[in-house]
Parts: sequence; structure tokens; C-alpha cells
Amino acid sequence: MCGIAGFIGGRFDNGGQIARATLARMTGAIAYRGPDSAGAWLDSEHKVALGHRRLAILDLSPAGEQPMASPSGRYVIVYNGEIYNHLELRERLSGPWRGHSDTETLLAAIEEWGVETALGECAGMFALALWDREEKALVLARDRLGEKPLYYGWQGDGVEAAFLFGSELKALARHPAFRREIDRRSLALFTRFNYVPAPHSIYAGIAKLPPGTFLTLRAGGKTPVLTAYWSAAEVAANGSAAPLDIGPEEATDALERVLGKAVSQQMISDVPLGAFLSGGVDSSTVVALMQAQSSRPVKSFSIGFHDRAYNEAEHAGAVARHLGTDHTELYVRPEDALAVIPSLPSIYDEPFADASQVPTLLVSRLARRQVTVALSGDGGDELFAGYNRYRLAARNWGRISKLPRPLRRAAARGMVALSPEQWNKVAGVVSPILPASMRLSLPGEKVHKAARGLASGSPGELYRELVSSWRDPGEIVIGGAEPATLGPETLARLEGLPVCERMMALDMLTYLPDDILAKVDRAAMSVSLETRVPLLDHRVVEFAWRLPQGLKLRGGETKWVLRQLLYRHVPRGLIERPKMGFGIPIDAWLRGPLKGWAEELISERRLAGEGYFRPGPIRAAWDAHQSGRANMQYQLWAILMFQSWLEGQSAPEEAEGLAA
Repeated sequence: MCGIAGFIGGRFDNGGQIARATLARMTGAIAYRGPDSAGAWLDSEHKVALGHRRLAILDLSPAGEQPMASPSGRYVIVYNGEIYNHLELRERLSGPWRGHSDTETLLAAIEEWGVETALGECAGMFALALWDREEKALVLARDRLGEKPLYYGWQGDGVEAAFLFGSELKALARHPAFRREIDRRSLALFTRFNYVPAPHSIYAGIAKLPPGTFLTLRAGGKTPVLTAYWSAAEVAANGSAAPLDIGPEEATDALERVLGKAVSQQMISDVPLGAFLSGGVDSSTVVALMQAQSSRPVKSFSIGFHDRAYNEAEHAGAVARHLGTDHTELYVRPEDALAVIPSLPSIYDEPFADASQVPTLLVSRLARRQVTVALSGDGGDELFAGYNRYRLAARNWGRISKLPRPLRRAAARGMVALSPEQWNKVAGVVSPILPASMRLSLPGEKVHKAARGLASGSPGELYRELVSSWRDPGEIVIGGAEPATLGPETLARLEGLPVCERMMALDMLTYLPDDILAKVDRAAMSVSLETRVPLLDHRVVEFAWRLPQGLKLRGGETKWVLRQLLYRHVPRGLIERPKMGFGIPIDAWLRGPLKGWAEELISERRLAGEGYFRPGPIRAAWDAHQSGRANMQYQLWAILMFQSWLEGQSAPEEAEGLAA
């Protein structure tokens, strides 16, 4: 795991001194992504600069350092990530080999097979920049599911114009041509989703490279050409249309084989390795398969909270004891969690408002004390229908959609007549007599979210309602018209999917890379920790989408086939409980210890003076939250994270120092 940055164009003197100094500032801004060494390569003739910060994981010797040139000298690469099947690829490539790094394997594959074929053969997570000296072309590429970030775009005018790229926006911002112009369209998207979805970024003129895509820009050219080498939408559509003819036991066996291989390959490391363990289905499955293949106890890590509504540590501890892992848990006090909030805007680089970013950062810090690599269980919900909204949509949408919309709107109003806290009290009374599949953690929040989707007119509208934070961004963002996020071709591929599978596919294309994976990457890399996600090995993803939907949602139980695999290693009783998620009590904190901080950031005077938000709706949400009439934590957290991020833009270097 590393950090990359670079540019084409801009100011290059004959000796390359100016460009080299600029490149050093860019890579220096993300030094935590690669604290072990720094490297640079320049081609002054074509005004190309490639920079690298290394976190050494495989081949710790100088033979693994970057930028790295291919044996023929045609290609030069800077690369962030891991190619998990690189040893298998080496057996098919001619060599000769100078070391045993996956970077060298990747370069050899590109030289022998070409960029597109090589990317298609690689199983891994990566973001890379490649200069082709023969074709005089820059290639940027990103892994299939979007585990690793990559930003790019033209900045500056005239002779100062430069095409910038890098792992994080703060690296691009260190180039003298960079303009800190906030894109209000992206801000509108952020207020809806609590993250900025690809291909957009918060800055005008800068884009995120979509997952499964490579970009080509020829020297002297202005318009990069994007080519998809893998399509998540196509995998979902094809898998749903032609599912495997397979029974439950056979499916569980096959899943254990394909996921077990992914786990095995992702355990290859020349530095200490462990795993995050929440005690839920996904992380427990990953840790169980790790322990089954390890001759020594796997190091596992959990964060606990004294508030039982948010605490999973006791469940994780029980799973760890059963599996025999070397388990470390840390119970976090509210003041510990509150202390990291000032650093969040810099760590997350652009506005980001998934409140589980706080425990994710804390567990990353905990793990980094002992290991340099940690496996996580992310991806299981999107692949195996784990979110409650999938189950509810699959069970109820067909019936609900037949009811008149006015009637549904009236029912929705009735559902929100009780506050989330009142619903929680009702659930506390009836929960003991409900089956386990119907018990929910924080039920009041889920009732209110379900009410928002009840009046929807189509599956697409239903999905949008369920994932929206602010339902009408145009109401609050001044001059913020929302742009499209997914292209018409992608949406057309998903059109024929049943409602549940369509929601799963949309999450895989948007929420997974732009929220879940971004959250984990930024948190872990801020402390120089590499994270790996076995469930998102593309071979696992392709297999999961070919499984019949009835093996994912079965008898009202989510992630059914994944659970059957887990129950081969862990007793069912240690796992069966209401789905909790990985969060913190932001709602209570905004009425308590965070109230003063929040009030200052969203004061009417400040909002009006900055000119990005209309103060009225935000102040109304704040007042409703403070009075207890409504829980507006998600909407308010989005505004607060933007405001805090915006504050850091006035002194970016100081903010980065605070994060480090």
C-alpha cells in the first residue's frame, strides 16, 4: 500500500528542478500513505513527473522500490496496492526477475500482454500511473471495485496548465496550478449521499477515475480516453439473468473454496498481518477462514463502546475466543471518540459524513500498534443481500407498489408521527416476542427510513429515498444542481433486475466504493496501515452474483449462504442477533458534548457569510434535533463535516499536520 502523485505539463526547467520540487511537495502531502521511502521519476522532454511514497509490504528490499522501470525501459510505473495472484502470474511470464515484488510482476505482465489484458489478469486492489515511453502516453488505472482511490484532472491555464493525478486531493492541491474551486454540483450530491460519488470530486475540474477503468492521455493531448476493462453492472446483470443451477450445500462448498482462496492470497505479506473483527457475519467469516489456514493465532482487533446500543466488542470477543485468535480489544470512552473529530476533514480529504468513520479510525489506530496489514469484512452486505432494506424491499415492494400513492403517503406520515426514541420504546416492549429475523438495532431510525421510501413510485425512486440524507439538496445548496452519477448505459444494464438485486447492484457501484471503501482506505492509510478486503476479490464478486437470490435471502434471513459457511466454523448462537452496524451516538452528542462546536459551525451568520448553504432549512433541522422532535443526525453531520472541511481549506497545511 502506497501513495502516488504526478503530472504532465506545467513548469519544467531544463534541469527539472522546479518540477522535482513540485513533485516532492505533492508526495510529501501524503507521506503517511508510504512512510518507508520516497521516489521520483521525470522526463523533462515530455514534461512527465511520477512520484511515489512506499509502505513496504512485499519485497522490503530496494528491488521493490518505485518508480520502477520495466526491463526493456519502455514502461515506468508508480503503483498503490497489491496484486494477490502475482505469484501465479509469474509462472506464466518470462522474467527475468530482480526481486519478488508484485510491482515487478505487474510491469512484466503489461510489457508482455499489454495494459488491458494485464489488468484483466490481475486479481487485486490498485491505483497506478504508467508512462509508456514508446507511445508517449500516460495510463492511469483503478481496480475493479474501487478499493484504491485515484483523482485526476487539468488545472491552470496557458503554459501553466498541467494534468494532475494522485491518490488524494491534498497531493494535487500542492501543485501550483491547482485551483481550490468548490464544485457546487458536487456539494449538492454530497448533501444527498453524505459522500461525493464518482466520477465527481468536491473540486471543479478534478474527477475520480471510476472503478474497473483505465485512462489514456497522450503527450500533447488534452482529452483523456477512458476504457472500462471490467464492469460491475455487467457482472450483476449477467449473473442475475443466468444464475447457477446449484443447491444450498453445493453453493456453500463452492463459496468456501473461492473465498478461502482469496483469503489465502491476501494473507501473503512480508510484514505483520491481522484482521478487524466486529463479531458480525462478514468479519467473522474472514477471520474464521484466516484462522483455518494459519498455523498460529491470527491477530484480531475490535473497538468497544460502553453504550450497549453501539457496542459489538463482547460479540467479537466471543467469536475470537471460539476461533482461538490473538485478540485485542479497546473500549473507547466518549472523549476518545470526540477527540478524533477535528482531524476527520483532513484525513478524509474531501467532505465525508459517514459517522462510522470515527470507530473505523480508532480500530485502525489500534491495529497499527501491532500489524502493518489488516484484512476486513467489507462487501458482504452488498454481495449477499445483508442490508435490511434489501429484505424489506424484496418482501414488500410488490405489494406496496399496488397501493395508491396517497394512501402510502398517509401511512408514511403516521409512521413519522412517533419520534425514533418513541419507536425504540415500543420495540423494547414487543421485541422479546418477535423472531430473531425481525429484531432490529435502533428500530426507530429504521422505521423513519422505511417511511421515506413508502411513497416511492418506482424501484429507482425507492432506492434514492432510502439512501438520501437531505432529500432536496437544491433546497439548501445555493446554485447546486445535481449532476448524474451513473451513465445511461450502466442504468440500462440494471433496468431489468428485480428490486432487491437492483438495489444491491446500485450499492456495489456507488455506496461501496465511494463510502465504505473510501472510509476504510483513508482511516487506515492515515496511520500507515494497509487494509485488504477478501470478499471483494473479483472472483468472489462474480461467483456471488451467479448464486440464486434465494440462497442470499432465504426465509427472511439475510446473507444466508455466507452464514452457512460461517456456521461451519462458528456456532450459530454466537452470530445470531440484530444487525447493528458500526456507529457512534452522534444524535446524543449533538445535543451534548458536540453542541457548542456544531452551533458555531452552522450559525446563521456564518452560513450566510460563506454563501454555500441557505441557513433556513439547516437551522430548522438543528432546532428540531435539539428539541427532540426529530433525529436529524445524518443531515446535520453532513453539513458539519462540510463546514469543518471548509474551515481547513483556509489553512490546509496546518490541517494536514493536525491529522498526522
